[in-house]
Amino acid sequence: MSKPNINTFAPTSQVKKSVRLNSLDKGSSVIVIGAGAFGGWSALYLQRLGFNVTLIDTWGAGNSRSSSGDETRIIRSTYGANETYFDMNVRALQLWKENEKLFDKKLFYNTGVLWFCYEEKTPLVDDSIPFAQKHQADYIYLTRQELARQYPLVQTDDLHHAFLDSHGGLLKARESCLAVQEAFVKEGGRYIQAHVVPGKIQFEKLSSIHLSNGLELKADAYLFACGSWLGSLFPELKDVITCTRQEVYYVGVPSTHSQEFENFPTWIDVDGKDFYYGIAHNGGRGFKIGVDKRGDNFNPSDGNRILNQEVLAKASEFLAHRFPLLKNAPLLENRVCPYENSPDGNFIFDQHPEADNIIILGGGSGHGFKHGPALGELIANVLQGNAKVPDIFALNRFSS
Repeated sequence: MSKPNINTFAPTSQVKKSVRLNSLDKGSSVIVIGAGAFGGWSALYLQRLGFNVTLIDTWGAGNSRSSSGDETRIIRSTYGANETYFDMNVRALQLWKENEKLFDKKLFYNTGVLWFCYEEKTPLVDDSIPFAQKHQADYIYLTRQELARQYPLVQTDDLHHAFLDSHGGLLKARESCLAVQEAFVKEGGRYIQAHVVPGKIQFEKLSSIHLSNGLELKADAYLFACGSWLGSLFPELKDVITCTRQEVYYVGVPSTHSQEFENFPTWIDVDGKDFYYGIAHNGGRGFKIGVDKRGDNFNPSDGNRILNQEVLAKASEFLAHRFPLLKNAPLLENRVCPYENSPDGNFIFDQHPEADNIIILGGGSGHGFKHGPALGELIANVLQGNAKVPDIFALNRFSS
C-alpha cells in the first residue's frame, strides 16, 4: 500500500470502482460509532430522516484526541479539478448556515480564504475557477502589488499573485461537534459515551457490538465513523486508514497590531511542499499556523502531544518570512491534530467487504471537517435509498 499524499488539497477524481450499499427501511436501527465531524452529522441526519439512531463515542464529541478537536477549521471550496468536493463544500456551507441558526450558536465565520500563489499558473486554484463561476462564487484575483496594498501584514516579494475566496472562512471545530451532539439528543437520538469493540462477523453480518460499560448492542446497520481508530478496530483496514501527527501552533501577535491580525483572512500558502495554512480568529487563543505536509505515524489514543522542535523551528521561520511582524512571536500553545489518511486523500464511504451491515466512513485526510453536514445528509439519503455514493469514495478502489 502506498504512503498517503503529502497533502490533500486536491485529491484525484479519477476512480474506476463503485460503491455497493444496501438501503434501509424507515425506522431501522442504526448505531453510529464516532461523534466527530463525520459520525455526529451522520447520526443527526439519519435521526432527522426517521431512523432509530444510537451515537457512541469513547471520549466525547470534540475531544482533544480526535481529528475533529481543536478550536477551528478552514472551510474552502477550492479543490483543483475535483468538482465532487467543490459541490459538496457548496452544499456544506449552506447547511452550516442553516444549522447554526437551529443550534442558536455561531459556528461559521466568513473571513474569506486568501491563497498565496508563487507561480503564474496554480492548478490547485486555477482549475477550480470554472466551478466557482458556476456557483456564482468567483474568486478575486490580487496582483502582488494589490495584495501588498490590501494586506500590509504580508511579505509578498516571492509571490506572483493571490486569490481571495470571499465566500469561505473558518468553522468552530470542537464547539460544533458538541453542538451537533446536543442537537442529536434534543431531536430524539440516544448518545452513549463508551469504548466499542465489534462482535463477530457471521454469515456476512456483524452480530453485535460490545461496550466498555458492559452493554451489548444490536442494530440493523453499524456505521463506523471513528476516524484514526478505524485501522485498529478493523485490522483489514490498517493499510487503508493511517494516522499521522500534524503540528498546529498558536503564536502571540504584537500588541500594536492585534486588531489587524484578528481581522486577517484565513490563509493558505501554496508552496507545493509544506502547505502552511493559518487562521487568525481563534477566540483569543492566538494566530494559528498549521502544517499540512504529512507528519510521522501517530497513535491517537496513547501518543503524546509534545511538539516537534524541528517542525516548530521551520514553521516559525516561515511565519517570520511571510508575516514579518511575527518574527520572534511567542508560542502560546501547540496542538497535535491526528489526520486519518486514505492513500489517495479521498473519503471512504462503503460497505465492509465481509459484512453487509457494516458501513465504513472515514479517510478525512485533513480536509473532511468542513464537509460534515453535507456528508451526513448524503449518508442519510443513501441509506434511505434516495441518493448515490460518489465512486471516488469506494473502498474497493484500493484493491487490485
